[in-house]
Amino acid sequence: MPDFDTFPHMAQQPRVSATAFVAPGAVVVYDVEIADNASIWFGAVLRADVQAIRVGRGSNIQDQSVLHASTGGEPCIVGDGCTVGHAAVLHSCTLEDYAFVGFGARVLDGCRIATNGVLAAGAVLTPGKQIGSGELWAGNPARLLRTLTPAESAAYRKIAGRYVALAASYRSPTHT
Repeated sequence: MPDFDTFPHMAQQPRVSATAFVAPGAVVVYDVEIADNASIWFGAVLRADVQAIRVGRGSNIQDQSVLHASTGGEPCIVGDGCTVGHAAVLHSCTLEDYAFVGFGARVLDGCRIATNGVLAAGAVLTPGKQIGSGELWAGNPARLLRTLTPAESAAYRKIAGRYVALAASYRSPTHT
């Protein structure tokens, strides 16, 4: 039995890689797939009761974040190496590999954040908007601020790797 909350009576059960980490108190429901070395942190909710949710390899969904989808809408897809900051909301959207969503940000229906795209903390990406590769968007509604430097893009990409290591320490029987 997993440490996280699930609903065994539902017709479809989450598929969680043996190398993924799902923290106690997270809720993972129905058509959710969590890939190798991904991590779902305390209090996160992944509710795929109306559309699928996919979390790619090495991605991290931080504490209190919510992933869901619209009935009849698009699934919620998180690519490989993505970071979804604390208390963010993703709804029927796509994050390509190495996308970054800051603390408390909202990504709404039909949005796409391209590889290495960044949505700043607290920003709201309104329905259908697209963040291009290497772009930094912020505000409510979110708008393009600037293009990231190569050093900034590299720094954002490293965050997911740090969460892979942190999750491994939580899975370790010697974690303190």
